[in-house]
Order: sequence, then structure tokens, then C-alpha cells
Amino acid sequence: MDFISTFDMFKIGLGPSSSHTMGPWAAARRFLNVLREAGGGGLDRVARVRVDLFGSLAKTGKGHGTDLAVLLGLCDLDPVTCDPAIVHPAVAEIESLRRLPLAGGPPIPFDPHEDLVFHRGEALPFHPNALTFTATFDDGSTRAETYYSVGGGFVVQEGEEASGADRGPTVPFPIESADDLLRACRESGLTIPEVVLRNELCRRDDAAIREGLDRIWRAMRESAFRGAHAEGVLPGGLQVVRRAPRLSRSLLGAEAEEASRDVDAWIAAIRRSAPGFDATLKWVACFALAVNEENAAFGRVVTAPTNGAAGVIPAVLLHRIVAHEGGEAAVAPFLLTAGEIGAVFKKRATISAALGGCQAEIGVSSAMAAAGLTQTLGGTTEQVLMAAEIAMEHHLGLTCDPVGGLVQVPCIERNTMGAIKAITAAQLALEGDPARAKVSLDAVIRTMWQTALDMNSKYKETSEGGLAVQIPVNVIEC
Repeated sequence: MDFISTFDMFKIGLGPSSSHTMGPWAAARRFLNVLREAGGGGLDRVARVRVDLFGSLAKTGKGHGTDLAVLLGLCDLDPVTCDPAIVHPAVAEIESLRRLPLAGGPPIPFDPHEDLVFHRGEALPFHPNALTFTATFDDGSTRAETYYSVGGGFVVQEGEEASGADRGPTVPFPIESADDLLRACRESGLTIPEVVLRNELCRRDDAAIREGLDRIWRAMRESAFRGAHAEGVLPGGLQVVRRAPRLSRSLLGAEAEEASRDVDAWIAAIRRSAPGFDATLKWVACFALAVNEENAAFGRVVTAPTNGAAGVIPAVLLHRIVAHEGGEAAVAPFLLTAGEIGAVFKKRATISAALGGCQAEIGVSSAMAAAGLTQTLGGTTEQVLMAAEIAMEHHLGLTCDPVGGLVQVPCIERNTMGAIKAITAAQLALEGDPARAKVSLDAVIRTMWQTALDMNSKYKETSEGGLAVQIPVNVIEC
């Protein structure tokens, strides 16, 4: 069984899409490594590079920033550390000069209109998100590699294992299904996060795990804070106005100015506000809106398990911290639990909207968040799995139909719905008896996958069906 780490499921990067932005970005950098390892100074002898995009990457690539991601990846910029403010200026310079600083070195000729080709009517058989890089060397010879962005920032090179996961070391608790996870907990007497931690320790030591989880959490809460304080209109042409800042100000009232100082002040002010039921709903919506508005603006977010669904888990985790006892001690068990549930969905179904529709993104993120919340509120292992099942059950069949190919309408609002459903699912599970449950998590995952296979392709991130064809748009290809 492939081991999928929590740190595989949660990746820090730039928006707006894990499959259309982060995946192609990572593929471009992998191609650079292929050229480096080719010997004979392969990278230094490249005279030209061509990129061909297929399937969903071609159909909605412009709106999702695939063209930007490919160019920045070929420049060998790191999406984890590069300044989001340089994204558009760097691409504009490449387009105006028609020169590409390959791997950050001397520029080579590159015309995006000729060397970056969108094959909107052609798909490759393995996966809808496919792209091929072709390098032409100074002697006229070529080297081509094809990659598939299979969801959540995972990338598979032609001929590799289909999952995109790293086999890595043998772990003490191999987990392929929810039943495997339940069995591991029962036989060992450990909780889900304890089982996951034992597996993670085969990859890195305890200090590295704690630091990594803290880094993920810092990135999540910073994205929520930035999104809750960044005014303006989102790029792309739909003229979507950011709503999170106004909602945050309205809820905080007189404390809004002080709370804008930094993220710690913001969270402290929310805690002091002691929100009632209506305000709780509004704060959860605000958290989710903030993260996904930041994502849509090419800001830094965490795939959870994708960028399009990046707001659900931060929203529920922030809710857990401000509305319940325990504070940030809940972060590590929440993320470890959520990550393992996401890994099971990836192994048994998909986290790619191009394969499964939005049920594979918002649905999976909601199930992950419900599991994490239930675990940290004292739920049993059976209740944690029950919460994940309830959350996914009520996302089955959800289509992916982004208007204008942008991760904005209806994508941003769907994160608020996924977060609220996760909280509801957790509360139902905590008050429920798993022994009386009629549907298991494995059963709902099988159903989700069968639904994905049966779903018409126009509802799978192509912008050829649903809301995408009902709303008149004048999208700027940015």
C-alpha cells in the first residue's frame, strides 16, 4: 500500500487551483530536474521549450492560472516561498520580452502564444489533467515528458504509479480503507491521530512533525487573516467583490481596528466576542470566504485537500479554536485525523474535480473537517468515521461548474457550505450511535467513486455545464 502522509495532503502553495496551478507548477519543476539529470549539460543546452496542455487543463487552464503556473515553474520559482506579488509581473515580463529565464538562468526564446498550446478538444486517456513538456536542444534533438496533475497538487509522470504517492518506508499501520483505520485503532488501542503519528514517525522525527503541522496551521490562519482584511475585486473579469473583510468588520464592531493589527489580535478579538448561534454561522462563513477569496487572488493557501476547497478545514479548525476549550492544542490531532481521512478518499476514489466533480473537492474537505472536529471534541474512532461519512453523504453528486473557468463562482461560497456541513456532521456523530449507522464511510466512498464515473464529463471542471453555461461572462484571460 502506498503511504500518503499528512504533509502530502496539506501542501502550502499559491492559488487558485491545486490541480490546475500547483500541479502544473510542480510538473514544470520536475521536468527541469529531468533535464538536469540527463547528463551532458542538458539544461544548459536547451534552446527552446514547448508546453502542450490537454483536457481540463486546456479547457479551464486560463481561468485557473495554468499558464502562469507553467511559466513560473519553468523559471524554477518555489510556490511555497516565492512572493505572490511577483506572479503577474514576472509573467508579464516573459510575455512582453518573449524570453524565458529557464531554471532562473540565461533567458531563452519563448513566445507564450506559440510555445504554450491549449488543446481544448483533445484529452489524454490516463487523466483529464495532462501536459507535455518538450525541450529542443542546441543540436536539434528533443526530450519530451508527459505529466498528469491528478488532484491536490499530486503529479504523476507518464509510466509512474497512478496514485502520485510516495511508497516510502514500510509503516506500522498500512491503511487503505476506513475499515483498515478502524481495525488499526481497535487492535492497538490508539486514537486515529496516534495511529497516524506512528506512521509519520517512519518518515521524520517527532520534532519535525510538530514543526511541520505548526507551519501548515500558520499558513492556514494567515491566509484567513489576509483574506479577512484585503479589500477589492478578484482578478479574472467576473468582478467578484471580496466579502470577507466587510463581514469581519461587521462582526467585530468597535474591535475591528485593533483586530486588524495581526492574526493573533484578530483571533483573540473573535474569542472575546463570544458569538451566539447566528454570529457563529457568520464567522464560519467569514473564515471560509476569506481563505478562498485569497486563493482566487493567487494568494498563498494550503491545499486541504485541494485549493478550490482550501477554506473548509481552516474555517472549521478556527471555529474549533475560538468556540471550544483547548485552544491550539487541538491543531495537531485535528490535522492528523483530517489528513488520514483525505488519504483514504484519495486511495479509494479521487480528490480531483476533473475526475469526480466538486464532490471530490468540497465533499472530501468537508468529510476531513468533520472527522478532525469530532476527534478533537472527544469523539470515539467510530464517531469520527461516522462524521466523515455524514459529511460526504450530503455532498454526493456535487458538480464542478466554475463560471468562466475561474475558481470563484460558485467555488468560494461552496467552501462556506462545506464548513457548515462538517460542523453539523460532527455534532450529529457526537450525539449518535455508530452501531446503528446504516452507511459506512467505505460505502459512501465507493458510492462517491461510482457517482464520479457516471457523472457527465461536462460537470467535471470543464465549464461546459451547470452554472458555467447559465451565467454570461466576459472573462479576462489572465
